[in-house]
Order: sequence, then structure tokens, then C-alpha cells
Amino acid sequence: MDLGVRWKLHGDGRTPAPGAVVRPDERLSWPRTAGLGAQHVVAMFGASFVAPVLMGLDPNLAIMMSGVATMVFLLATRGRVPSYLGCSLSFVGVAAVIRADGGSSATVTGAVFVVGGALFLVGLAVRKFGARIIHAAMPPVVTGAVVMLIGFNLAPVTASTYWPQDQWTALFVMLFTGLAVVCLRGFWSRIAIFLGLIFGYVLSWAQDRIFGQIHSADASGKVTDHWRLDLSGVGRADWIGLPDFHGPSFEWSAILVALPVVIALIAENAGHVKAVGEMTGDNLDDKLGTAISADGVGSMLSTAVGGPPNTTYSENIGVMAATRVYSTAAYWAAACFALLFGLCPKFGAVVAAIPGGVLGGITVILYGMIGLLGAQIWLNAKVDLRNPLNLVPTAAGIIIGVGNVSMEFTDTFSLSGIALGTVVVITGYHALRAFAPAHLKTQTPLLDEGASSYDPGGPGEDQRAKS
Repeated sequence: MDLGVRWKLHGDGRTPAPGAVVRPDERLSWPRTAGLGAQHVVAMFGASFVAPVLMGLDPNLAIMMSGVATMVFLLATRGRVPSYLGCSLSFVGVAAVIRADGGSSATVTGAVFVVGGALFLVGLAVRKFGARIIHAAMPPVVTGAVVMLIGFNLAPVTASTYWPQDQWTALFVMLFTGLAVVCLRGFWSRIAIFLGLIFGYVLSWAQDRIFGQIHSADASGKVTDHWRLDLSGVGRADWIGLPDFHGPSFEWSAILVALPVVIALIAENAGHVKAVGEMTGDNLDDKLGTAISADGVGSMLSTAVGGPPNTTYSENIGVMAATRVYSTAAYWAAACFALLFGLCPKFGAVVAAIPGGVLGGITVILYGMIGLLGAQIWLNAKVDLRNPLNLVPTAAGIIIGVGNVSMEFTDTFSLSGIALGTVVVITGYHALRAFAPAHLKTQTPLLDEGASSYDPGGPGEDQRAKS
């Protein structure tokens, strides 16, 4: 049985040709693959460390279980869908509501465990009936909008959390990283994000030595005098240590609060699989159901031992867009690093010490790349945004997602940001389509190019002929 753990060496394994891509079933030399894996760990670490803290869960356990979930995902998809599964930010608000109602960490993880189970069942349904049911609900105009709002929803994190901590460092890191992505050649251009991180680390250390402490907001948002690079936590942390485990507890009130998030997770997975397919040039429709189920299983495994839920990570998709290395070997390396680093509190302290200004400069580029992948889906599918049927629901959903607009339905249930924006795009598009005049419906077929292989003689036939 092919589990997707065998890779062909790309070229000489050292320097890909200019413009070349390293495909999922290829790899560079193992040292370079390990370096790319480390870059993926860095890309996912910030959100995967912050999200469990906001949810009141152990961040080291989150990192370790993200590695386990990624391994499960790669095995389930047979190495065809290069993705990393990190802690889902979609549940931060849910955890806050559950805790406000007196719920414990076990209550939070129990509710999310059920959501993971629901996601697993949705994936099985997609495998049974085909990707058609997903594409019928989310044609390219919808998937492009979902990918875009997922990326741009992260913009306030940069603007309000990272960038204000040290605006000048953020600016210089952004410029350095941009120059590295565009101007460096060979392998160095492939690890430009990692180089930007190292540059920011050194720059922050040098500024502390030359200018002393900075007066700005710290990681908590409090304006104070502080060092840009604070390594005090590294010295206090142990080298080896187990994270805190606990079992889930199931309460219907908490489960009902958490279940609606499954809508966002389905759309998020579909959008991410679509984005990966656009980058690799592969039709991944046959793996969509498997990817959704694998995401559900990963979340169930994590929450069963007290960790947070996981989802395919847009940050790592951004890294792939920058490096053009889609090798799943790099993701296996990242998963192994995460598994080991989850058992090393000192490593967690080192990464947690990354200055906010450095993250600000890097995430400006990464998050923007993620959002613009949605525009690429529109371009490839020739979506006409002059058509009000396409324009109105996507415009509304993107603004809701980017602005993190919130709708409170009851005192204990609300939707906001990605979840609400996704619901508006999907329901808005189909509701408007039901009432729209016929001439507005003839611009594109209901199914997008990724699903057109179900239509004999359609574009999918041409694609298969080429492959």
C-alpha cells in the first residue's frame, strides 16, 4: 500500500532550477528538507502557541499533537495533499463562551471533540457521494472568497498585536523578507521566510544592545518599557518535560455552542485543499473527503488527551507559496520536529521569545499571500465580479471576515469573523442565485473546474488527457 512516504530526488537535491517547483512526491536533500521542515514549524508555531494559551490549554501539548495530527493527515491523504495541521483559531471564541458559562478545560475539549467527530462524518459523506456536494455548495466564486477571507482575517493580528510592538523592526523585517523572496536564488530563496526570522532576531538583539529598551506595547498589549528580545524564559525552562494531559468532559450546552464551527472548518478545509491544488497543479477532488475526515480525526486525537483542535494551516500554505516547495517530506520533517519540540519546554520558550515586531514583518507578507490565493482561484476559474450574483455575496462575506464582524443570536451563541463570513458567502450566493434572473446564471457553470471531471467532455477530460 502506497502511504506517500517515498519521494524522488528533485534534480541534484540541492538547487531547483529557476521557476521550478518541487512536487509533493519529490524532495530535496535531507538536510535541506529538514531546513524546510523547520521553516514550516516556525510558520505554524506562533498561532499554534497563542491559540491554546487563549483557550486556556497547554501550548506544548498543542505543538506535540499538531505533529501527530499532521502525520495522520499525510498518511490518510497518501502524501498527495501537502498541509500542516496546527491549532485552530476558530475555536478561541467558543472556548471563551464555554468558560464564561463556568466550563472547565475538560468541557472545552469535550465540546471540540464532538465537532471533530462531526467533521469526520462530513468527510465520509464527501468520500461517499464525491466532491460534487462540496463544489455544488462552494463553486469557485465561493471558494475564492473563503480562501481570501481566511487569509485577510489574519490581518488584524498583525496590525493590532505584532506590528505595534516594534514598528521599525517590523518594517525592516518585511523589507528584508520581501527582498529575500524576490532577489535570492536557489535554495536560499526557498527559505526566505526563515532567513527573515533570523534577521529579525539578530536585529532585535542589536537594537537592545545599542538603544536599550523600547517603550511600546508588549505581547499582552500593555504599553511599557521592555526588551525587544527577552530570553529570560529560556533560562527558566526545562530541557525535557511532558505537557499536561487531561480527558474530555461532555456537556450538551457546550457542545451546542461549539457545533456551528464545523461549517467554518468544512469551508476552511475545502478552501485550503483548493489552494494547494491550485499551487501544485493537481486535481485533488478525490482527496477532499479524506482531507476533511483526517482533519476531524486529528482534532479528536488531540482533544482526547487535553489538546486543542487542529486544522489545515494557512500559514504553511503561505510558506509553500513563497518557496514553491510542495514536498510532503518537508511536512514529515516539520511533524517530527513538532513532536520533539512539544516535549522540550526550552524550545517552546525560545520560539515564544520571537519579538512581536519580527512576527509583524513576516506575517504582513505571509497573510497577504494566503488571501491573494483566493484571487488566483477567481482568475483561473474566470469568475466575473462584474456579475452582481458573484459580487454581492463575496463582497459582504469578505468584509465580515476581514472586519471580524459578529452576530449574537443568543446570550450563549454567536458567529463572527471567518465563520460568519463563510456562512454569508455560501448562503448569500445560493439564495441570490435562486431569485436571480436567468441571464446572471449563465456566466459560469455551478460546478468549478476542479469538479468538472464529473462532466464527460468537460474541462476535466482535457486535464486528464494532459496528465
